[in-house]
Amino acid sequence: MLWPLLALLLLPFSIAAKKSAHEQLVDLAAAGNGLIRLNEQTYDLLTSPKRDWSATVHFTALSPQRRCAPCKEFDPSFTTVAKAWAAAPKEKRDQHFFATIDFDDGYAVFQKPFTCILRPEGPNASAKKLPFKYEFQHGFEAGPLAEQLSAHTPIPIPYSAPFNWGRLGSIASLVPIVTLVYRFIKPALTNRWVWAAGTVSTSLVMTSGYMFTRIRGAPYVGQNGAWIAQGYQNQFGQEVQVIAMVYGILAASFLMLIVVTPRQMSPFRQRTQVYLWTAVNFLVFSILVSLFRIKNPGYPFKLIL
Repeated sequence: MLWPLLALLLLPFSIAAKKSAHEQLVDLAAAGNGLIRLNEQTYDLLTSPKRDWSATVHFTALSPQRRCAPCKEFDPSFTTVAKAWAAAPKEKRDQHFFATIDFDDGYAVFQKPFTCILRPEGPNASAKKLPFKYEFQHGFEAGPLAEQLSAHTPIPIPYSAPFNWGRLGSIASLVPIVTLVYRFIKPALTNRWVWAAGTVSTSLVMTSGYMFTRIRGAPYVGQNGAWIAQGYQNQFGQEVQVIAMVYGILAASFLMLIVVTPRQMSPFRQRTQVYLWTAVNFLVFSILVSLFRIKNPGYPFKLIL
C-alpha cells in the first residue's frame, strides 16, 4: 500500500522531468508574455545543437553600472516586438522565440550588446547557417525592428504601432496658438503686396537655379571657397543667391524706369532717374554677362567688365 502512494506522489515530478527543451521554452515564453529572460543555463537550452526552432536573442546590459545608454533606449522596443509576437498563432509562435540576456545574468555567453537571429539546426534546419545580426541601421524604434525580423520568423510579426497620444496632444495644443497668431497676421496674409513680394521672391530664386541645386545635391560652395561652378551643368548654392540678387536688381531697375520715373513731376528729377536707373541696368547686366563668362571662358561677348 505504501509503494503505490509513493509512486502517486512522485508522478508530478516524473511528468515535469519528461518535458522537452522546446516545451520548457514555450513555458518560459508564456510566463514572460512572449519574452524569455535568459541566464547561462537557459541560454544553453535555447541554443541547443539539435533545436528545430529559431530564436531572436537580444544581448544587452541594463545595469546602471554598465552605463549602456543605447541598451536602455532599445530595450522597450525589443520588448514590444516580443509581446507582439505572442499574439501570433500558437503553431507559428512556438517555432520562434524572443529572448534577452543581460550581461550580469550571462557573463560567460555575453560578447557585446546586439540582436541576432539563431536559425534551426534540427529537422527544420535552415539553408542559412550563419546567424543574422541586427545592425540598428534604422535606429531603436520597434517598427523597423519588427519589419526586419519578420523576414526571419515563420510568419510576419503582428506588430502595430501604438497610437501616438503625445502627437495628438501637441496638435490639439497648437489649435488655440494658431488661432491667436492668425488674428495678428491676418492683415498681412490678406495684403496683396505681401503676396506679390512673396511671388516675385519665389520666382527669382527658382529661375536662378534653386531646384537645380536641390535635385543634384550641389554643395553651398566649392573647394577653397569658390562660389561659381565651372560649366553649364554645374552650380553651387551660393551662386543661386548671387544670381537671384542680380535678377532682382535688374527687374527693379526696369520697374523704376517704366513705373516710378514717368510719375515724377519735376523734369530734373525725372531726367536724373532715367540716367540713374539706365546706368544701374547697364552695369548690373554687365556683371551678369561677366559671371556667364566665368562659367564658360569661351563665351566671346562682354559689356563693361
